[in-house]
Amino acid sequence: MRDQTTPADPTEQFEQPDEEGTIPHPGLTSDMDTEPDHGEDSYVGSGRLEGKRAVITGGDSGIGRAVAIAFAREGADVLISYLPEEEEDGQVTAGHIRDAGRTAVTVPGDIRREEDCVALVETALRELGGIDILVNNAAYQMAQEDGILGVTTEQFDRVMKTNLYAMFWITKAALPHMTAGASIINTSSIQGYQPSPQLIDYATTKAGIITFTQALAQQVAEQGIRVNTVAPGPIWTPLIPATMPEGKVERFGEDTPTGRTGQPAELAPAFVFFASQESSYVTGERLGVTGGKLMP
Repeated sequence: MRDQTTPADPTEQFEQPDEEGTIPHPGLTSDMDTEPDHGEDSYVGSGRLEGKRAVITGGDSGIGRAVAIAFAREGADVLISYLPEEEEDGQVTAGHIRDAGRTAVTVPGDIRREEDCVALVETALRELGGIDILVNNAAYQMAQEDGILGVTTEQFDRVMKTNLYAMFWITKAALPHMTAGASIINTSSIQGYQPSPQLIDYATTKAGIITFTQALAQQVAEQGIRVNTVAPGPIWTPLIPATMPEGKVERFGEDTPTGRTGQPAELAPAFVFFASQESSYVTGERLGVTGGKLMP
């Protein structure tokens, strides 16, 4: 059986998704014509996170689900947060965590509210007994063909609150309870370096996440806490058909040097690396997973 270490031609490892049209936001995995590969049948753990306690925002689907599966199979108990309307996906992810023999805690809520972010951390402390790994992964985007002219104040506010404010609130609440050896991993994006005009607000937040990561890493390094960011390129998740314009979903990711969109399963090892002791001397860094698209 193929696992994440089996040699393969990266240009042919996954087929380009066959998707017709868009799906309603926020987008459920079951709504997609071609469901992403989260490593359900391929990720094999080796105990690198044994006994760790992880919090993953946006853990119901896409990258968050792949990371949750990998963390659980590496030995971590996992709390995932997501929007209430994503409960179906959240329970699927929780099932994978439990199948790995680990504790799964689900916390539906709206992280655009500070009180929900604080409650999320409190739940992790109560149900898991602490936080060793924090993954700020939840994000919102909505492409606008008119660029800035199509972005309403309501959309701008939602993108900022989901992508930046929530990361700030959750990290601030969790940090006093994290000790030496803990790891914070923020999901940024190639958009933080190569912004698309249609995603001007989203790209702005991703650049902010990169700077936030670098600044926080310097602050907490002497406490033995590391802070890093994974910067994905085009990755196939429900967010794509739920937020991209009609006609662009079908060709999503084909402009990469590898010629295809990436799968969430291909992101998980990067998060495991940053969460594990293998990256003990790595902090304030960015790891791009972009299919060959270059970043400065």
